[in-house]
Amino acid sequence: MNKKKFKKVLVVLGGVSGEREISLSSGRACVRALKKRNYTVSTHDPKYKSLTLIDKRKTDVIFNALHGKGGEDGIAQSFFEYLKIPYTHSGVISSYNSMNKIVSKKIFLNNKILTPKYFSLNKLDVEKINFKTILKRKKISFPVVIKPVNEGSSLGVKITKNLKGLIKTTKQLFQIYNDLIFEQYIAGQEIQVAVINKIPIGAIELIPKRSFYDYKAKYTKSAKTKHVMPARVNKEKYNEVLKLAKKAHLALKCRGVTRSDFKFFKNKFYLLEINTQPGMTDLSLVPEIANYCGITFSRLVEKILLDADTNK
Repeated sequence: MNKKKFKKVLVVLGGVSGEREISLSSGRACVRALKKRNYTVSTHDPKYKSLTLIDKRKTDVIFNALHGKGGEDGIAQSFFEYLKIPYTHSGVISSYNSMNKIVSKKIFLNNKILTPKYFSLNKLDVEKINFKTILKRKKISFPVVIKPVNEGSSLGVKITKNLKGLIKTTKQLFQIYNDLIFEQYIAGQEIQVAVINKIPIGAIELIPKRSFYDYKAKYTKSAKTKHVMPARVNKEKYNEVLKLAKKAHLALKCRGVTRSDFKFFKNKFYLLEINTQPGMTDLSLVPEIANYCGITFSRLVEKILLDADTNK
């Protein structure tokens, strides 16, 4: 199908992950944008109706506005591939690899992209290990960041400042999650880069009022996170972080839009993670970066839409 002939767009939004509310906001914003560009738009929420029930006759293309588990980890993408309907954003394998923090870190390191030192644990291993020994072996010092292996939007992310806190927090998180990743905390500037259709368009800096850029800092206006566009680094370093984001996007074989999250500390960029389904709300970073670069929200959504495909 010629991409220019996409007319009937199905926006898939909501779902059942911990990021459902953000997905609904993203999806609704994208619906408005697509209608503005004269597309015929309908919606599908997999919380209420299985993805297998999508009507192919009424759908030229799927705009995937899901976030979190089931939406950006390759599961929804596998349904879209099965239905043979072109869909936006990354494919099955690149979505899974990007969402899984252990797999993505290995890919970063294989491509000589700096990422914080880390180790991972399964719920069943926790009784067998000595945290003091493993931290020493991995040369990781406090503070230590603990994250679920495959959550987004900083859900479940905790920063621990000592061994006692680390052990207590680990036990709490293992009541919710099966796999955790433990990472050296990197101080410095929080810088995020948007890549659209393989082109890095800009880098924004975030200055959270909270202890770190957590879920509330990302999605609530009351958190008063300061956004600085463009990021406050010199021109050479700005270009360097754009290149690193593009390198990560290509290394993970991503499509459409990604947002790469970096820390800039002692003149080095550390890539924390890559997000294949970045938010598209009024507080979201990719639309803000695009707007600074002269790309309106509706044009941004259409750019993502026109990259839709199958067999990714």
